[in-house]
Amino acid sequence: MKKSLMLVMTLILSFALAACGQSGASNNKANEGAANSGANGTTNNTANGGDGATSELSGSILAVGSSALQPLVDQVSKEFMDQNPKVSIQVQGGGSGTGLTQVSGGQADIGNSDVFAEEKLEADQAAELKDHQVAVVAMAAVVNPDVAIDNLTKDQLVQIFTGKVTNWKDVGGPNQAIQIVNRPSSSGTRATFEKYALGTKTDDLPGAIQEDSSGTVKKLVGETPGAIGYLALSYLDESVKTVKYEGVDATVDNVANGTYPVWAYEHMYTKGEPNEVAKAFLDYMVSEAVQNDQGDVVELGYIPISKMQVTRDADGNITK
Repeated sequence: MKKSLMLVMTLILSFALAACGQSGASNNKANEGAANSGANGTTNNTANGGDGATSELSGSILAVGSSALQPLVDQVSKEFMDQNPKVSIQVQGGGSGTGLTQVSGGQADIGNSDVFAEEKLEADQAAELKDHQVAVVAMAAVVNPDVAIDNLTKDQLVQIFTGKVTNWKDVGGPNQAIQIVNRPSSSGTRATFEKYALGTKTDDLPGAIQEDSSGTVKKLVGETPGAIGYLALSYLDESVKTVKYEGVDATVDNVANGTYPVWAYEHMYTKGEPNEVAKAFLDYMVSEAVQNDQGDVVELGYIPISKMQVTRDADGNITK
């Protein structure tokens, strides 16, 4: 009897131990599955930016060149950096020729220019660059506010900037010596003014003042008796007097409809396709936020390309 009872107890204990072993194995497998699930979740989260974080732009951009375009690029770059705090953008002037040369040579990420690349570079160098047109800029002749002149013809401007006329009385103004304030030959503003206002290149005249910066040109014209120069519309204010060209005012409407001829596209060139950061910045330059009627382009005196009723190619040909 005792032996039978012992046998029954042994069998019950064996069944209980077996059941516990199966339960433990199941729990281990469940725990292992949970661990694997957790590992996959971490990988997915990491691939998707971790705990809900989105990827941020980071890097630096150096934009060099046109001083006519500089105010726009400078202002828009500050807004872009506010929105992308890990991006650093440095904007420098120096003229269109400098910008094109530096982007071609790899010293700058973006070359700002008032002229097409082929007007300043060799054909093979220009062919390597990608053109991003971000606005239109118009240039106007400006004089010291005390000069009693408000209109000049093309011929009169040519006579002045080639040194054939040296006194304002010879073009209907006061008996006062003319002081030319010019831009260097590398300047896209000068190239545009010579091409579309004068129709000819000019030499650097003895006695003429030459300045790299449009801002300095404005200051000198405003402060120097008898001075004349030329500026982008984005620089115009009451410190200088804007002169009509052939009786036509330098206004946005007159530029857009083709009545006023002294204008150019504002180009931001890259060497080939831009990298991710530069592309994002260039896309922002032509975004609705920058180009609309209350945006930076209009606010700073430039003209959105979308408003132009005419187009112009590198040879200066106008198409309506």
